[in-house]
Amino acid sequence: MRNFTFGIITPSYAPDFERCQLLCESIEAFVSPVNHYIIVDKVDLLLFRSLQRTNTTIITKEELLPWWIRQIPFVKNSWLSLKTIPIRGWLLQQIIKIAMAQSIDEDIAVFVDSDVIFVRPFNFQALVQDDRVRLYHEPDGNFESMKSHLKWHHTASSLLSLPPTPMPAPDYIDHVITWKRENVVKLCQQIEILSGQSWIKSLSNAWHISEYILYGTFVDRILSNESGHYQDAQKLCHDYWGTKPMTDEQLCNFVSAIHPDHIAVMISAKAGMPVEQYRSLLLKGINHSKPPCIG
Repeated sequence: MRNFTFGIITPSYAPDFERCQLLCESIEAFVSPVNHYIIVDKVDLLLFRSLQRTNTTIITKEELLPWWIRQIPFVKNSWLSLKTIPIRGWLLQQIIKIAMAQSIDEDIAVFVDSDVIFVRPFNFQALVQDDRVRLYHEPDGNFESMKSHLKWHHTASSLLSLPPTPMPAPDYIDHVITWKRENVVKLCQQIEILSGQSWIKSLSNAWHISEYILYGTFVDRILSNESGHYQDAQKLCHDYWGTKPMTDEQLCNFVSAIHPDHIAVMISAKAGMPVEQYRSLLLKGINHSKPPCIG
């Protein structure tokens, strides 16, 4: 069996620093040695340099972007583009992830956001079956009533000159996502051939886009069996999307609900929970033989 190399990619920013720090601690505690690339705004570089280690590299967004895209000073989440419409921060983050996935030396990019924490020992080689790498794919996971997802699927189909994806459509969005670097290169080449311009310009002019749906659409509808992926609908991460902090009791119940197949948890930054409330509980690892808040 082929031994793939994996690199974790995490976009972050100053308000998420403590969450990103905890992610780094959990990677060191539970994940077999892999390189971890943290991407931040240039203004946040000094803060995040404290996380740099032998296997952890801090990279600025500006290093990955062409000269004609620069952040607008004193304007939150907006970037000036001299060749396209202004780029919102949310869209720019997706461009950054695609650019970084092509830049790493590793075979496989693993996208993990700052508010994710690994909670049990894990080797990414477990995501390889018969020389194929896992692709999160939940059949019929997106419905026509999910208006944002519908727009994302339409944009992906348009960028790839495909007929609109029939709904319900597959869902490719989750918390621990694996892409093959060679496929990302092919995706960007395909967009450039079809559009006659750089892939960054094409994406910058797309108002509604999801990088995960774009990659998944390309893999499933164009590369198909040649993608080197296998499809898997099992979620690897137990998540909390609430916008209010959990009480200690709710946190214990949340941790108790972690499934044996979950290798990580996500507690949304929007919940406003202090990291110290759950740091020690999660870093000690998950033991299904006893309640999580005892001992």
